[in-house]
Amino acid sequence: MSADVWVGLDLGTSGLKGVAVDASGRVVARGRAAYDTHHPAPGACEQDPADWFAALADVVRALAAQVEVDHWVALGLSAMLPTLVTVDPDGVPTGPAITWEDGRAEGEGHSLRERLGAEALYRRTGQWVDGRYLLPMWQLLQQREPERAARTAALWGAKDLLVHRLTGLAVTDPSTASGFGCFDLTSGSWEPVLGADLTPGLPTVADSITMLPLTSEAAAWLGLPVGLPVSVGAADSVLGALGMGAGEPGDVAYVAGTSTVVLGVAAEHVVDDDHRFLVTPTAVPSTWGLEMDLLATGAAFRWLATLVGADDEADVLRLAAAADPAGAPLVLPYVAPGEQGALWDPALTGSVLGLHLGHGPGDLALGLVQGIVVESRRCLAVLESHGFDRRALRVAGGSAGDPWFRQQLADATGRDVVAPVDGDSDYSAIGAAMVAARGAGVVLPVAAAATSTTSPDASRAVHWQQLGVRLDVARALVGHGPSAPGS
Repeated sequence: MSADVWVGLDLGTSGLKGVAVDASGRVVARGRAAYDTHHPAPGACEQDPADWFAALADVVRALAAQVEVDHWVALGLSAMLPTLVTVDPDGVPTGPAITWEDGRAEGEGHSLRERLGAEALYRRTGQWVDGRYLLPMWQLLQQREPERAARTAALWGAKDLLVHRLTGLAVTDPSTASGFGCFDLTSGSWEPVLGADLTPGLPTVADSITMLPLTSEAAAWLGLPVGLPVSVGAADSVLGALGMGAGEPGDVAYVAGTSTVVLGVAAEHVVDDDHRFLVTPTAVPSTWGLEMDLLATGAAFRWLATLVGADDEADVLRLAAAADPAGAPLVLPYVAPGEQGALWDPALTGSVLGLHLGHGPGDLALGLVQGIVVESRRCLAVLESHGFDRRALRVAGGSAGDPWFRQQLADATGRDVVAPVDGDSDYSAIGAAMVAARGAGVVLPVAAAATSTTSPDASRAVHWQQLGVRLDVARALVGHGPSAPGS
């Protein structure tokens, strides 16, 4: 007979992952389904919400095949942030979802910061609002697609659409609300002065552990019990950190994927004078995530793999590991374009300096890895400047699953790097299951999965210090000097 489980679903950039977790914190079932991102115009990154629903159904059925649904106690949700979904009065999307990778609304983001005051906006929302936030996205959509805008009754995030599809209610959580660009962290509410008066309806904001019943329609669609509790959940970044065990103040999680999240857990709502991190409410009471998002990591590796004829991200890392560290070109890894790490600058673009005819694919791969690791090191240095110690860095997903990459990260940061041995990267789904359990009054432990610790090689510290200086000089040479507040 199966034991009771709590199920977590994570709507990510490239696919939906699901897990079932038992009372010991052990993952007893897994499922995943991919979907496409469409690029109908330069800078555009859109997805069809119908593909999300199809993936959700596939993953739920895969989990149900492994654990009978009668043993499902509750279901929790996680999703990428920020992604704009426009819906009609019935909650039906009025067009494709605009994902966080879409860079078309930078002008609107700049105008919003100028109109409301960039520093004041950052201190009230915890966000340096640029064109990847939902409010600027919506303002651009109003200009470009007035007919769609006229049919739109509400603006939701990606997870909000899943909540509505499962429960019939328009409810979000504080971490997802922060991605709109008009959520005041101090008051915990939408603020008209921040621009919420310029939008259609916005979802009700509730705690992550708020439990809502599965509707009869959704239950019939998915083959689940009517009334199964569904927790509102949270953003993938904060749930990924929670699922990895980074839940206590001072903990730091490094969640690698299409982008990479560096998130430090703080006991207080603090801001940085140079807006070098975002402030995101976590799913754990009285804690905050100080968050930096490197936009192009997994995406950059996949881009380079296509460029040089490599098979995939893992193949790019193998090429890099075999190259000569002394001979690699300098690669500025901002190929998204833009950056939302410690260097928050939507104008940053990728560049390669020092390239010559003797360089091959491995040298380019190594240069890209070094550029990404230097930016990772910069993010951790920012957290240290706010009182974080150099405790072990918890890593998972994407490039962090590669032992050689973890060694570079350890050497550059001077920290032990701890990763799961199994290499699975569904920690946001695990975090969603943990939140669902807490909503049902149960505290799931972080599973004591086997881990591998990579310790830094102190002899490499000078190399990384010098490389960081060289990359900063290179950035200045191509017109991207140190970003100042308001840039």
